[in-house]
Amino acid sequence: MQKRTTLFTLILLSTIILTFTTIGLGQDDKSKRPSPPAQAQCQFSDGKTIKTDYSSPRTHDPKTHQPRKIFGGVVPYGQVWRTGANEATTLVADTNLTVGGKDVPAGSYTIFTVPDQDKWVLVISKKTGEWGTPYPGEGDDFARVDMKVSQLQSPVENFTISYDQTGGNCTMNLDWEKTRASVELAEKK
Repeated sequence: MQKRTTLFTLILLSTIILTFTTIGLGQDDKSKRPSPPAQAQCQFSDGKTIKTDYSSPRTHDPKTHQPRKIFGGVVPYGQVWRTGANEATTLVADTNLTVGGKDVPAGSYTIFTVPDQDKWVLVISKKTGEWGTPYPGEGDDFARVDMKVSQLQSPVENFTISYDQTGGNCTMNLDWEKTRASVELAEKK
């Protein structure tokens, strides 16, 4: 009888451990987050690339499904914003770049922005591998570059980073709500 009880206890404990392990692994599925991961990429004519990994928050609140005021609300004007959600947004280039007129060597960077109603600033930080907040500070900034701001014709629900390729250059677009902030990235030869 005691052997049966011990065997039953072992099976029960194994089942409980397996259940919690499965639940824990399921929570690591980033695609199920309210702000799922996304990627944007641009390729120059010589095959060199720029890649951006970010998380894409939504205009509607993930819990209440009510629309939120994004710029000047969820994302305050005049303050450093992590430019997405969750882990820090990355910019990885396998070639030297000129970003908004500033030289940026090939490498990995974290990007932040400082949104304002009529002008944004792109912050390229040397510090990488951190969670999206807090901002590491100006001492880790590699460069700060002005971005052009325009209004979109229709609202964008999912924060989106994209690249437009024109000639030999890539224009990074940050679209959300009814706002687009953009900056040109060129391969420095």
